[in-house]
Amino acid sequence: MIENKILTEIKKLTSAIIETSSNLNEIKKNLDKIHNHFKNITEISGFDFKVEYLAAIPAEKGKALGLNYAAQCLLDYKRTEKFLKAIILAIKEKQKDNPGEIINIFYAGCGPYAPFITLVAPFFNSNEIQFCLLDINKTSLESAKKLINSLELSNYVKEFYLADAVTFKIPNPDTFHILISETLDALLFRESYVPIIFNLLPQFPKNITLIPENVCLNLNLLSNFEKSSKCTEYKIETILNVQEALLSRKHNLAIPSQLSDKKINLSTLKIDHSKSVLLDTRVHIYKDIWLNRNESSLTIPVEIELKEPSENNFIVFTYFLTPNIELRYRFE
Repeated sequence: MIENKILTEIKKLTSAIIETSSNLNEIKKNLDKIHNHFKNITEISGFDFKVEYLAAIPAEKGKALGLNYAAQCLLDYKRTEKFLKAIILAIKEKQKDNPGEIINIFYAGCGPYAPFITLVAPFFNSNEIQFCLLDINKTSLESAKKLINSLELSNYVKEFYLADAVTFKIPNPDTFHILISETLDALLFRESYVPIIFNLLPQFPKNITLIPENVCLNLNLLSNFEKSSKCTEYKIETILNVQEALLSRKHNLAIPSQLSDKKINLSTLKIDHSKSVLLDTRVHIYKDIWLNRNESSLTIPVEIELKEPSENNFIVFTYFLTPNIELRYRFE
């Protein structure tokens, strides 16, 4: 059948993406071909003009990307390549640790293409891995179902859940080996990665593999040497470490409205030239696989100018989870 031919081609293209990780042009070319298949099957391109495809979906805390933007995540090339590599490696390592067991994967925020089953499943048999998929967007979940069925991958899926991952209670959580939550944006803005992890991760066994493993927001000092092209960078502090924030809270309590302030003493930075601070998102996907600065839309840094002399001795960062998910700062 033609679907089998398409799946065979998708597996070939995915293999090439994983094997040519240093060649961004090849990764782009192959993902564009995959995107073309997905677009033709689902009739969703990621660049449609329907209003309902553009709107973000409100969650209990934060928002889920609109269907268009969720589809476009496939075309965040280094991000997709590194997540694919990490997930396949994690599955193989779980197989070594659990010989003879089916590796069960919970996939939160699958989007309309569900790439981390549609691109991963062909490398395994359905008696080796099984997925449960969750998405808050009904149209997105229906699209993922259509694509999975068309590619004849439905035997890899135990359940589809239309639900909010911030509040969802997982049936039989002890049976799972891997949790995928690709529900984040640069500076952990707007999207629900933090409250989703706060809700879902404590429900699973302690040896669950989380992908991405962690996200950190770091603050670096930039010395511009009077606006010359030469720039020196110094790490000041980690503003937010999601895993540390998770470990510091009591899981039986409600998800907080905000996390603890991080206060930076500017007077200790010896700001004697025109300088800025740079907020940097570091995504630790799995083991030694990281998304580095500017490799992805997730890791674009944000610069904050520090004017000198200043009457303010401190800059204070607060990560809010309500009413909107965002990192805010103020000077004191």
